[in-house]
Order: sequence, then structure tokens, then C-alpha cells
Amino acid sequence: MLKKDNIWLGVVIGLLLPSLALLVIQIIKYYVIVLAKDDLPYILCAALNLLIVRYLLHKNKEQTARGVVGATFVCALAFMIYKWSRG
Repeated sequence: MLKKDNIWLGVVIGLLLPSLALLVIQIIKYYVIVLAKDDLPYILCAALNLLIVRYLLHKNKEQTARGVVGATFVCALAFMIYKWSRG
């Protein structure tokens, strides 16, 4: 799938795929009661990143996996700041 092992490619993957998943979750959120909580979609996106990291490490793409982990931490920090600011 990936020919390059690049940290910036990992950052892009780590931000893009969970963002697309979050968009899909937001669209179907109103039809499924379980997804109505605000925290669950973000946790699912972080879990998606963990699956991506596992796949990349299995394919020996350490730099790309590091980028995905870095993007996950940035998103988690932004989510925590958002939750704390709401009270």
C-alpha cells in the first residue's frame, strides 16, 4: 500500500482517516442512539488510529506510524482542551 516511510505522511494519514470517519459518524449520529454521546465518536476515531499504527508497524513503516501517533496525541489534546473549556 505505502511505498514511503515518512513521518509527515503519517501525520496526514493520522488526521485524514479519522476525520473522514468522524464525518461519517456525525452523519449517522442521529439515527443510532448509542452514537448520540459526544465523546464516543472521538474515542472511535482514536481507536481507528491505533489500528492504523498496528498495521504500519507490521509493515515496518516506523516513521509513518510515529506520524500517526503524533497526530493522535495532537487531536486528543485538542479534544481535552475543548471538553475542559465547555465545563
